[in-house]
Amino acid sequence: MKTFQDLGASAPTVSALNARGISSPFAIQELVVADALAGRDVLAKSRTGSGKTLAFAIPIVQMVDRNGPKPAALVLVPTRELAAQVTAEFAGIAEANGLKVSSVYGGVGMGDQVRNANRSHIIVATPGRLEDLASRRLLKLDKVSILVLDEADRMLDMGFQPQVDRIVGRIPKSRQTMFFSATLDGIVGHLANKYTTSPAIHEIASAMATVDEVDHSFIKVDSGDKLMALVDLLNQKRELALVFVRTKRGVDRLASKLRSHGISAAPIHGDMTQAARDRALKNFKSGSVTALIATDVAARGLDVEDISHVINFDPPEDHTAYVHRIGRTARAGRTGTGVTLVTPEQQKDVGRVAVRLKLSQEFEKDGLKMPPPSLAFSSRRRRPVRGGRRPSRVSTR
Repeated sequence: MKTFQDLGASAPTVSALNARGISSPFAIQELVVADALAGRDVLAKSRTGSGKTLAFAIPIVQMVDRNGPKPAALVLVPTRELAAQVTAEFAGIAEANGLKVSSVYGGVGMGDQVRNANRSHIIVATPGRLEDLASRRLLKLDKVSILVLDEADRMLDMGFQPQVDRIVGRIPKSRQTMFFSATLDGIVGHLANKYTTSPAIHEIASAMATVDEVDHSFIKVDSGDKLMALVDLLNQKRELALVFVRTKRGVDRLASKLRSHGISAAPIHGDMTQAARDRALKNFKSGSVTALIATDVAARGLDVEDISHVINFDPPEDHTAYVHRIGRTARAGRTGTGVTLVTPEQQKDVGRVAVRLKLSQEFEKDGLKMPPPSLAFSSRRRRPVRGGRRPSRVSTR
């Protein structure tokens, strides 16, 4: 088995990793670190929870010159929470190598962010806020020599491509680019090819592997019984639980109802202030809140090791969303439990998801019926948008 030292990590980096109890690399780290240290562009297809952050963080802290121009490295991520988590992942090994790293994201004041970013060797940023600072000439990116796009598919899903394109246009073409995504198909693949030059391509176990590492159950409930079914689930022996709800308003309502039933629950969604979101996440990680109620967007990039249960109070839109949600548990080699509450009117849609993920047996355990074969792989029809236009997907994160 290779060690981080075998991959080219410096003694200070190895010591910082050992201090965190990290002694041997994951598969993606073994593959990516050597190519990155050789200066190659990298395309990596890898699901969340696979250890990809250190796959780009280790080579960055080795290659950035502490006495060189700032900022020298830029990591783009889709959400504020992921920006904070990636920054924290960098912190120990960056400090060990005499480097400073800072976050740039919306929802907080610009003053401190601008000062810290201009003094930092490495910036971890969401596209919206970074493009805002750059367009105001508060932060220059003309010295960036390493660019990382983390969870690139999520950034596109959230409508960030225009901002990403403008940001990349501000960075020198003679740079190293590392591109991490759960998929490299379609527009994501096109973007990857556009941003990289003769990249080393690596594919770690597909996102479907997440499904294999989780115990799945689908519980048949009537609409009026969903709340008490959830309360019963949350009162069972468990660690932390992440509960998905479709809308922001639904998140707030459900968290309030759960608290009235004695469950320590907190909401997290995009309309909350950054301070409130940080507080909810901090309380969740510490265990003072044991159930975090979230929308899909708010939970993107959420990386909390002690999540033992992911519960779909409202079912996901499709099988891809199911995999992403369930991927919040069973991380870094751990196991987990995924539970989906299914009302009679939701059976067909959720049944399609189960078929696509080969979970038919689990789906039928509680008396739920699979959709007819002719419907099992049909696309779910989208609700029409009033006025004939789709809402903008550009986020202000």
